[in-house]
Amino acid sequence: MIGIQFWLTIFLLYLTEAVVQHRSLEDARLERQRLVHRYSKVLNKEEGAIRLVGGDNEYEGNIEVLHNGKWGAVCDDEWDAAEGHIVCRQLGFPGMRRFTRSGYFGSARRRFWMDNLFCEGHEQELVNCHFEGWGENDCEPGEAAGVVCYPPENALIPLPVPILRDEDLPKYPIHSRSRLYVRLRGGRSRNEGRVEVSLDGGRWGSVCADGWSLLEANVVCRQMGLGYASEAFQTDFFGGANTSQPALSGTECYGNETELADCLHHDAARGIVSCHGNRQHVAAVICDYLSPDLVVDYLEIEQTAHLEDRPMLLMQCAMEENCVANEAYQIQRDDPHWRYRSRRLLKFTAAAINAGNADFRPFKEKSQWEWHMCHMHFHSMEVFATFDIFDLGGRKVAQGHKASFCLEDSNCLPGVPKKYSCANYGDQGISINCSDVYLYNLDCQWVDITDLRPGSYTLKIAINPEFKVAEMNYDNNAAICDLIYTENFARVQNCQLARP
Repeated sequence: MIGIQFWLTIFLLYLTEAVVQHRSLEDARLERQRLVHRYSKVLNKEEGAIRLVGGDNEYEGNIEVLHNGKWGAVCDDEWDAAEGHIVCRQLGFPGMRRFTRSGYFGSARRRFWMDNLFCEGHEQELVNCHFEGWGENDCEPGEAAGVVCYPPENALIPLPVPILRDEDLPKYPIHSRSRLYVRLRGGRSRNEGRVEVSLDGGRWGSVCADGWSLLEANVVCRQMGLGYASEAFQTDFFGGANTSQPALSGTECYGNETELADCLHHDAARGIVSCHGNRQHVAAVICDYLSPDLVVDYLEIEQTAHLEDRPMLLMQCAMEENCVANEAYQIQRDDPHWRYRSRRLLKFTAAAINAGNADFRPFKEKSQWEWHMCHMHFHSMEVFATFDIFDLGGRKVAQGHKASFCLEDSNCLPGVPKKYSCANYGDQGISINCSDVYLYNLDCQWVDITDLRPGSYTLKIAINPEFKVAEMNYDNNAAICDLIYTENFARVQNCQLARP
């Protein structure tokens, strides 16, 4: 009851401001319509209502969705601009400024309701997109998805003093004339703990965990000579909440920097620290000298790419995993003879080679693996590879969606025994000097390009695209290729290794 009263109070305040602040009654009327549209579902506790939490303003924050009368978070698996635009549109804002991952506005405060969201962009509400199912997820609290929308065009700041929002805070590397010292504290060994920093020998403080990921953790481990990051945490498990105040925030690394000072941060020299998280929001790492390193075999992609017009009758298993475009599901719903319709698919074989010095293992525990009747084996990773097609302007025009993956040693170098297998509930992973191969004749090993016009495009195939599993580096986890598509054939060529 208190929650409803709170939102009702906020709603009434906004309605009052709509009358007081706007230049004309027409402006006020339009503003009221916008607010009613945005808050009516929240006030009425309607299924599928969404809200933003943790931000400094109404138009930014982590996303929560209402299901069965209870609010829950949205996981950042496969979260990108397509989903972000839908959130901002559903809330009545004029557009999306940017989407956020890794609990940018703090860790998730409630259960995860939605995971592996797959939107094409035309959906009116977030619940119209495909996702795993209510409550089905493998996400940690630090994987909350968020968004920053553009504020309403006629919104006015009631105070004349300009307010600098967090997303507007500039980020810089630490100045070359300064020195950023780094240490780990609170761990059980020298290879783990919370990250603490000191600028020019000043006070030691923790690092705000907004957006903290394996990319930043890798830089810390490299700087300290401790190898590679095996885990990146947003937690006070190693202390820090009561022993040291945040000394650095807004940390954003590409992943290949030599020192943490080379990454982008809020201006620490001027004492600017902005942290959305609560008292547990402390950056921490575990380092290891052993780590896998996956490499995409782009020659296999070039040699196997081809077109196939496949009847939907033979795609029922794939459709259960959302491996085709949304138009196919509309045809299935509206056309009684949908089984005899066909979809045009760009098919290819994708292989991932482990060139590291440790096995690549799924981050989910074996008890959390999912059994798939269609494939008759367990899947250990939900997002292991993504397939995207972009036009020459960089706009995504088609994408493949593979719901989950089984990891095994398909091929190994001579003298290297195969260790992992998908059959019989076996252990899954990719051994050192072995590769996991997904042949083009497997379900979902394609991009549905039925609605794509002939022309020149860019094909991007990425493995471990969300950096969920630690690796030595991620600069060889994607292949970016030229795609030439005509009405009769498709050619993939000029592939180069890149980062997802």
